Amino acid sequence: ACLIVKAGVNSHSLHYTVANLDGEPIEQGYEENKRMDAEAIDARIAELLSRYPRIRAVGIGIPGAVHQGIVHVSDIRELINAPLESSIREKHGVEVIVENDMNSTVYGFYRKQGYEEEKSVAIATFIEGSLPGAGLMLEGHIHRGSTRFAGEIAFLPFGMSLDEQMRQLHNRNSFHSLAARSVTSLIAVVNPETIALTGNLVQPEDIELIRQECLKDIPEMHMPQLVLLERPDEDYLHGLTSMTLESLAYSLQLVEKRR
Repeated sequence: ACLIVKAGVNSHSLHYTVANLDGEPIEQGYEENKRMDAEAIDARIAELLSRYPRIRAVGIGIPGAVHQGIVHVSDIRELINAPLESSIREKHGVEVIVENDMNSTVYGFYRKQGYEEEKSVAIATFIEGSLPGAGLMLEGHIHRGSTRFAGEIAFLPFGMSLDEQMRQLHNRNSFHSLAARSVTSLIAVVNPETIALTGNLVQPEDIELIRQECLKDIPEMHMPQLVLLERPDEDYLHGLTSMTLESLAYSLQLVEKRR
């Protein structure tokens, strides 16, 4: 079972999917709640397990930084410091992963490209009502950082508060410049082949404007391909499902070795 938790302006949402071992969806659903906390997530998992008792692994995608299964930074305040991974594993006896939304999305995006050799790519998202974030694949591997904080581009030293950053990102007159500064930082540090931009604050015509802003600091030869990711939820679900299946396969291997 995979659950994708999303932060909204007036309410939050939860998208859930039950998939088979080939990653094919068996059931999908959606619900909205003004309050999205650990209890709401656990209630949905319990309901799914009651109808699909053969579920052996649960993947949860969260908008925020997750370290050792605990949410430390999130646009959904009720989830901060919630030990989702351990509490659900202990209560329901299933394998559990709690993953940052951008890590799942970039992993799904990367897998879909079918690269013949390992590449570095990034996805940056700019969503209404949320601070920006990024997912990084370095040489074919997700880069999470030592405390799983990698990709939290809202914390770059822009010289303004998070509230002011939010205001400027939601202003069309200042959006391109601020978004370009995030992208420029990703280019200088990661040097990826591709950066995909997504989120409802990004319009198709913004891609070239952001590219031109980046070229004020980045030499042309080092500019990655900038693309608009129009259906990020597909990559998100694909990535989270793949990670969840891989975690299940790994846990089964450990059990087999113990035997």
